[in-house]
Amino acid sequence: MRIVVHGQEAFGKAVLEKLLERGENVVAVFCAPDKEGKARDPLAIFATEKGLPVHQPTSWKTPEALELMRSFKPDVCVMAYVTLFVPQPVIDTPTYGTFQYHPSLLPLHRGPSAISWPIAMGKTHTGLTIFWPDEGLDEGPILLQKECDIGPDETLGDVYFKKLFPMGVDAMIESLDLVRTGKAPKVPQDHSKKTYEYRFKKELAEIDWSKPASDVYNLIRAVNPAPGAWTTIKGTKVDLYDSTKVAGSGKPGEILSISDAGMTVAAAGGAILAKRVRAGTGPKVTAAEFAASNGLVVGDTFEAPKPKAAA
Repeated sequence: MRIVVHGQEAFGKAVLEKLLERGENVVAVFCAPDKEGKARDPLAIFATEKGLPVHQPTSWKTPEALELMRSFKPDVCVMAYVTLFVPQPVIDTPTYGTFQYHPSLLPLHRGPSAISWPIAMGKTHTGLTIFWPDEGLDEGPILLQKECDIGPDETLGDVYFKKLFPMGVDAMIESLDLVRTGKAPKVPQDHSKKTYEYRFKKELAEIDWSKPASDVYNLIRAVNPAPGAWTTIKGTKVDLYDSTKVAGSGKPGEILSISDAGMTVAAAGGAILAKRVRAGTGPKVTAAEFAASNGLVVGDTFEAPKPKAAA
């Protein structure tokens, strides 16, 4: 089969590596455009090293982009982490269609932060979907799904890199084999059960210490390593990373203890032991180092979020 790989970053590279290891006929690679001041995409670098044609269109909404896809006469297009909108004529160009990876159990958690939101919501279960994309946002029919647990202390990084990433690479290959044998299903999504969450931007990751400790902990886990949950103390913005939920009581945001293990900070019904933090744009350091360098003592209090301006 003539295969086009469309993707980016480490996941796209891993899928391409697996395809080439199997001796698949990859005829072209598409990935995101290079960004000024940033390193070239790992998928683009790897594909170039392997002598494959690499194209990085800034948009797929042009006649030229459609003709580019058609020029490779693809049997199938494998979408491995795609952020650009791809119109239906491009999606439909390959003889057997286009399938795409999404890191949630669709129709749940449509959107760009599909791993973070289940963790932030305190869910204990998630998974991935390989689906046939259309012009809707993550709305196309399902080809296959894989499930996994979210451990009580697992972070965004844990769930993605230890579970959904390797599972996803294998699922893409399994999907290709199903397409090759004509056994790939197209199961319509139950749109009545859909959920959609917006991108988990930095402003959504501010900690409100008056909320239950479990909610605070889930937020910290959901955005570790990026974009990082944050709070402020004495005018300094602080990102919290490695943390643990512990027993404790005090007013919201109050530092209950400081030790080599970290800073224990009170929330509703419990506390958070912050182990690793970052102040401003500085490096990540232990919470004990941060407390010492900023003169923090037991009883100092992290600030409450400022009221949001009315829309």
